[in-house]
Amino acid sequence: MGRPTLNSVAEAAAVSRQTVSNVINSPDVVSPETRERVLAAIEKLGYRPNTAARQMRTTRSQIIGLCIPPSGNGVSGVVLDQFLHSLTATAERFDHRIMLFTAADDEAETAAYADLIASVGVDGFVLTNTHHDDLRTRWLLERELPFVTFGRPWGAEDTHPWVDVDGAAGTRLATDHLVRQGHRKIAFVGWPEGSGSGDDRRAGWAAGLAAAGLGDGPRAAVFDGVEGGRSAAGRLLEAHEPTAFVCASDSLALGVTAELRDRGIRPGADAAVIGFDDTPTASVLGLSSVAQPIADVAAECVRQLRTTLRGEAGAEPATTLFTPHLVLRTT
Repeated sequence: MGRPTLNSVAEAAAVSRQTVSNVINSPDVVSPETRERVLAAIEKLGYRPNTAARQMRTTRSQIIGLCIPPSGNGVSGVVLDQFLHSLTATAERFDHRIMLFTAADDEAETAAYADLIASVGVDGFVLTNTHHDDLRTRWLLERELPFVTFGRPWGAEDTHPWVDVDGAAGTRLATDHLVRQGHRKIAFVGWPEGSGSGDDRRAGWAAGLAAAGLGDGPRAAVFDGVEGGRSAAGRLLEAHEPTAFVCASDSLALGVTAELRDRGIRPGADAAVIGFDDTPTASVLGLSSVAQPIADVAAECVRQLRTTLRGEAGAEPATTLFTPHLVLRTT
């Protein structure tokens, strides 16, 4: 059997050659059922598009750039690993490749953008860790370069495509659950003010307390990590004696549970703790947590960027906000 071709895929899937081409290059114009049938035929036959020929026709490299941030906490940092894996897998379905690089700060990252565009011809970029006054998005917008962000343009108008998870909705789910369980002193352990995602998660907790008529609850702001969670829990227990904790990350939640145990307070029995990110560590230790649909986020980032690259973006930038869900466990 010779090398599979566009025609052999079309025959196997019982569709036209143009439909196969559309699935590869413009999947949004094909019905989900037909798209899945064609993709199944592509996988079964082992068909690979002629990338070199496509690059000559489109003058595109099929490369997407992504900057890896400095190493963070080993627990919550796994979310970025999950995102990268899903992003790479989705991009490969459409014959794109992810090029990874590092940069110490925003200025170094924009310098890397310029170098990659000039040397490799990167088609576009996916950005993570968006924040207030983000130099990177301004730099890309000014040069009209294609990109999408995993994270909202905090404190700015929606001037570029973005995909994010509704952190406030997640902590609201956690808080509402704890209220239904009878808790009235529900503390929040989060990050210092100014973090877009951190402020968002704190807002969901505060909204949940307000809806339950519980007023302002006790909270502590610390840097992310298990030790930060320990420190925050210690201060909150001594000053307010909360019976439940909503945390901005699983790392903080693990620190809270460790401090509770050190004080003879049984997590899950004497006090409730809910984290955020639903990391594998949370699953192993039986920690309740808010789960983000990371695979969906990655797929939507690729879809939005491909739409921009094909020149099909609308007048208004595409924005997608996914809703997380609560995973309840013993702790």
